[in-house]
Amino acid sequence: MSDRCGWVGTDAIYEAYHDTEWGVPEYDSRALWEKLILDGFQAGLSWITILKKRDNFRTAFQRFDPNILATWGESDVSRLLQDAGIIRHRGKIEATLSNARVWQEIEAKTGFDTYLWNYMGGAPLQNQWRTLDEVPTETEISRAISKDLKKRGFKFCGPTIVYAFMQAVGMVNDHLVTCPCHEKVAKLGNGR
Repeated sequence: MSDRCGWVGTDAIYEAYHDTEWGVPEYDSRALWEKLILDGFQAGLSWITILKKRDNFRTAFQRFDPNILATWGESDVSRLLQDAGIIRHRGKIEATLSNARVWQEIEAKTGFDTYLWNYMGGAPLQNQWRTLDEVPTETEISRAISKDLKKRGFKFCGPTIVYAFMQAVGMVNDHLVTCPCHEKVAKLGNGR
């Protein structure tokens, strides 16, 4: 596909992610949580690193089932620190387990999906960027979500991480208008 967003590059895994997943509106609570956790693991790294290890992450973290991970403790952290298939960062691993407990609290009250999509009025923001230079790294909404998640005890969820997450899960359509995926994703955003 020509005219993809300029950040994609030529790696097949990145192209497939861009073409089929990035920006597609996600409404499943567990899937939203998984993507936010993976964006937290990306901090300080490139997204391609996470994509290449995503299947390993899913295996190591029980398909990102927060109800399982909320019960894990230090022995699980120690085991994960030995797993070369994932990013072995103690703080990020521990945050994943504590974030699972925060997810449970939000899920029980409103649903994690509803909690997040309420910030968007239930529908994706359809941006009209023409160049990558126009695309922000954080916004007022990502700062608000980040602040509230942190208040609840969530970790590795700064406003830049949250905005990258919002792009990934289609809360915002940040495909450039010249990208063939922009229109496709925009139509998906109108379907809820």
